[in-house]
Amino acid sequence: MSDTAALFKPLTIRGMTVPNRIAMAPMTRSFSPGGVPGQDVVEYYKRRGQAHVGLIITEGTTVDRGGASNDPRVPNFHSEAALRGWKAVVDAVHETPGKIAPQLWHVGMMRKPGTGPDPDAVSDSPSGRTHTGKQVQAEPSDSDVADMVMAYAKAAGEAKELGFDCIEIHGAHGYLIDEFFWGVMNTRSDKYGGDLVARATFAGEIIAECRKQVGEEMPIILRWSQWKQQDYDARLAETPQELEAFLRVFVDAGVDVLHASQRRWWEPEFPEADGKQGLNLAGWCKKLTGLPSITVGSVGLSSDFFTSFRGENSKTQPISAVVERLEKGEFDMIAVGRALLQDPYWVEKIKDGRLDELADYDAKALATLY
Repeated sequence: MSDTAALFKPLTIRGMTVPNRIAMAPMTRSFSPGGVPGQDVVEYYKRRGQAHVGLIITEGTTVDRGGASNDPRVPNFHSEAALRGWKAVVDAVHETPGKIAPQLWHVGMMRKPGTGPDPDAVSDSPSGRTHTGKQVQAEPSDSDVADMVMAYAKAAGEAKELGFDCIEIHGAHGYLIDEFFWGVMNTRSDKYGGDLVARATFAGEIIAECRKQVGEEMPIILRWSQWKQQDYDARLAETPQELEAFLRVFVDAGVDVLHASQRRWWEPEFPEADGKQGLNLAGWCKKLTGLPSITVGSVGLSSDFFTSFRGENSKTQPISAVVERLEKGEFDMIAVGRALLQDPYWVEKIKDGRLDELADYDAKALATLY
């Protein structure tokens, strides 16, 4: 087997067969004025499908809650105009070998009050607390939480109607679903609060309701992380045993794939359990649940994406290590972000053996990349 052959094996999950093991990681770009993806967005995704990206996961697209977005240029997944735009995206990608999933998103308390397309809306949260635990608004009622759940389910149903191949639910990085996971922000005393397993109930209900909408053939991906944008060192599960109990909620609810976000994919999640060369987060997800997993976090680059926000460049890195671990079955797919943002032909170059053409990441060019 060649150095990269493992990347180009098909993978079947429920009724979807992905032509290879490379996913495009979701990356917010704020290129959809009024929340509507236009023809430039259509071409952006189609270009990567044509260049052999196996599964395109769209940038975060917000569900139908007033406070779901902090930016009117982030695409939504509920207005008639936006859904027409997403239909054009799906149809264009389906002219290529690639598959496509919308990432269903709600920013929660990451939204500054008074911002976004609906400035008067309340910023949804589990308990009305900030990431420091400060109470800044009332705790949402049971009916409010139920409406949040159904906003994701409604979006899942729309995705099926539009012809998407699967869906991804964004439960990572300190956004709404992740806020329910996080004890400092979720202090509820009902079924949605309590220990880590209980705090996973909100996400479990979202997965179950989405399953009702998409049926039995369409896969559901959950993206999740230990770290938060508000606290890079945050950890939900301190041990493999805690992680197994936490993930069981999603397995029982009907999730198909766990997309485990790390800032640096190569770092072991529990080195105290299996050493400094041990499984990463995606590896533990697969080991503990038996489900397919996706690893993500600076694949092909030397530094994490927060350095890019500071205007720092990142050197291209050999992908041999991630391919070797994929081949061993530690995880099932890799998700690539900045490398594919900069170069839509990144996968094609790897497939053709043109590794010498892979370029360093230029953070200063981020605003103009398309």
